[in-house]
Amino acid sequence: MTTSEFDLEQQHLTALYAHLDALRREAAERVAAARRAGDDGATAIWRAEAARLDAVEHGLCFGRLDLHDGRRVYVGRLGLFREGGGEPLLVDWRAPAARPFYAATAVEPHGVRRRRRITTRDRVVVALDDELLDPDHAGADDLVVIGEAALLAAVTGGLREVVATLRAEQDRVVRHAHRGVLVVQGGPGTGKTAVALHRVAHLLHAHPRLRDRGVLVVGPSRVFLDHVGQVLPGLGEHAVVTTTVADLLTGVRVSRVDPPATAERKGRADLADRPAAEVRSRVREPDRPVEVEFERLVLWLDPGTCRRAVRAARRTGLPHDQAGLVFQREVVDAPARDLADLLEAVVLTDTGEAIDGGSPDGRLGEADLRALAAAGVVLDDGDGGGDDVGDDGPRTLLDETDRAALRNALLADAGVRSVLDGLWPPLTPEGVVADLLGARAAGWSAEDVLLLDEADALIRGAGARAVFGHVVVDEAQELSEMAWRAVVRRCPSRSMTVVGDLAQTGNPAGASSWATVLRPHVGDRWELAELTVNYRTPAEVMAVAADLLAAHHPELRPPRSVRSTGEPPWRVRTTDAELPAFVARIAGAHDGGPLAVIAPAARHDALAAGLPDRVALLTPGRAKGLEFDAVLVVDPAAILAGGPLGHHDLYVAMTRTTRLLGVVHPGPPPAELAAVREVER
Repeated sequence: MTTSEFDLEQQHLTALYAHLDALRREAAERVAAARRAGDDGATAIWRAEAARLDAVEHGLCFGRLDLHDGRRVYVGRLGLFREGGGEPLLVDWRAPAARPFYAATAVEPHGVRRRRRITTRDRVVVALDDELLDPDHAGADDLVVIGEAALLAAVTGGLREVVATLRAEQDRVVRHAHRGVLVVQGGPGTGKTAVALHRVAHLLHAHPRLRDRGVLVVGPSRVFLDHVGQVLPGLGEHAVVTTTVADLLTGVRVSRVDPPATAERKGRADLADRPAAEVRSRVREPDRPVEVEFERLVLWLDPGTCRRAVRAARRTGLPHDQAGLVFQREVVDAPARDLADLLEAVVLTDTGEAIDGGSPDGRLGEADLRALAAAGVVLDDGDGGGDDVGDDGPRTLLDETDRAALRNALLADAGVRSVLDGLWPPLTPEGVVADLLGARAAGWSAEDVLLLDEADALIRGAGARAVFGHVVVDEAQELSEMAWRAVVRRCPSRSMTVVGDLAQTGNPAGASSWATVLRPHVGDRWELAELTVNYRTPAEVMAVAADLLAAHHPELRPPRSVRSTGEPPWRVRTTDAELPAFVARIAGAHDGGPLAVIAPAARHDALAAGLPDRVALLTPGRAKGLEFDAVLVVDPAAILAGGPLGHHDLYVAMTRTTRLLGVVHPGPPPAELAAVREVER
C-alpha cells in the first residue's frame, strides 16, 4: 500500500515537472522573439520569468492537503495551472488556498482531513509523512496514512484520549502567541522538534514581515539540519538559515576537541569577562608626551589629552573599533589646535611676506606651506583674488572649514595614524583569543568559537553579524552559558523557540534549569510549554526509564507513552572478558528492524570487531535525537560513571528504541536498573 502511495505522488510530481519544462520552453522562445524584435522591455520581462521558473527546480512540490469536501490540493514553490482552467495542478505556498497547509491543526483543521509532507530529491519522491487532522476517520478505506500518522492511527481503545491530549498540547505550542522566548520542554518521543518547526511555519505565515528578517535554526548537528530542510521545504533559503553552535561564527574551522573539564570551564558566562579585559588592556595610556610628526612639523600628545580621549571613547559604550574612531577624533583635536595656532601665528602682508614668523627670508617656511596644503588651505597668491588679507590689514588665516580639514588631514596621515594605532590598536578576534589562551598554533575547539564570537562582538559589535527576527534552538539543554550569549546576540528582539529536555543534558556546561540560562538575557519574558505524551518509546521502556529519572530528577515528570509492545526490557549479566563476544552474538541473532548498540567510548574498539555492519555502534551522545527498532545498552555502570551527568547519558541511551530494549552489564547492575527483568544467558 505504501508503494502505491509513492507511485501516486511520483506520477503527480512527474506531471508537474513536465508542465514546468513546457513553461520554460515557452519563456525561452519569448525571450528569443523579443530580442529579434529589439524590444528590450519584453526581453527583460521574459528573462525574469525564465529565472523565476528556473529557481523552483528543487523542491517544486512539498505538500498535499486532503480536504473534507473531497478536493486534493498540492502545495509548492509556485502556482501551476491546467490549460482551460479547473483546479490548479500546484498552489503557490503564499496563496490563500495554501494557508491551511501551515495553519491547520487538530483543534482547528480548516477543513483538512490529512496533511502530507512530500520530500523530494532532484525530481524523485524520497519520503512521505502524513499528519492526520481527523482522527475519527483514521481507519477510512480511502485515507491511507504514512509516517507518524500511521503510528498514531494504530492506537485504539482507551489510548485515544491520550492521543487527543498529544495533539492538543502540540497544537497549543504551534499556535502559541508569546512574543518572547517559548521553551518547549518535552521528554523522548514527544515530537518537540517537529512541533517547534511547525511553529516556525505558522509564524512565517502569520507574520509575513518575519520573512524579511529571517529565522535562524540552531541545531545539534548537520544531520539535524538536513532534517530541518525536509520538514520546512519551500520556505525559501532566504527565510530560514540553519547552523550548529560551532558554525555560528563564519570562517572559523573547528579542528580539536577540548577535554570535558576544559569545555565546562570555557562554557561559563564569567569567562566572557576575560576577552573584555583583554580588549580593554590593549588600549595604552602614555605617562609622558608622545611625539607626532606631520609634514616635518613636530606636534605633541600630552598624557592628559590621551586619558581624556580614552574616557570619552569608553563612555560611548561602542565596540572597540567604533570607539577607536571616537578616540582618534578626540585625541587629534589638541595637536590640530596646536598646528592651527602655529600657522595663525604667521601674519602675512599684502605681498605674502611673513611679519611674525616663517622662514628666515621673511616668508612661510616649506613645512608651513606643506601643512597648509595637506589641510586643503589655499593661500592668496597675490593677484588680488584671495581673501586671506583684507584692506584693513591681516585677518585670521584659517576658518572653521579649514580647521576641520586640518584635523582630517592629521587623521589621514600615515605617520599620525601609526602613532594613534599604537595607543588604540586595531584588533582581531583571533589575536585576542590566541593571546588569552596562549595557544596560537593549536587550532580552535567548539568552545573557542564562542570565545572568538565574544571577542568579535567586543571588537566589531553585535551589529556586524547577521541578525534574525526569530531563533529556534533545538537540544537547547546542551548550550553553555557562553553559547547562549552567542545565540542571543543574533536575535535583538529576543523572539525564540527553545526546545529541549533537562533530563537529557549531556554537556557539563549545559542547562540545569531554564530560568538560570534565560533570565540573564530576557528576564521574565519567557514561558514554559510542556509536552507530556510520548508516541515513540513503548510504555514498558518508559517505565524503566522513569525509575532512572526519579532517582536523579524527582522534580521532572516523565512523558506518558501512547504505545505498548508487550515486550518488557531485559538485562543480562556477563564478564569483562566475555562482553565483546556476548554482545556480538546477541546482535547477530537480531532479525528485526534497525539495531543500535550504545556503549561508552572506551568499549567501542573491542565491540566493533564482532558487530555486523548493519548494527550502529554509538555513544549516548551520538545517539541523541536518533531512534531504532531495538537498542542494546552495554555497560550501564560505566555510562553512569562517565561524568557528573552520566545518568542523563543512560536515560538517553535507554529511550532511543521504538520496540525492544536490552541491557548487558559486566558485574552487578547499577541500582537504578536492578528492577529490570533479568534473563538467563
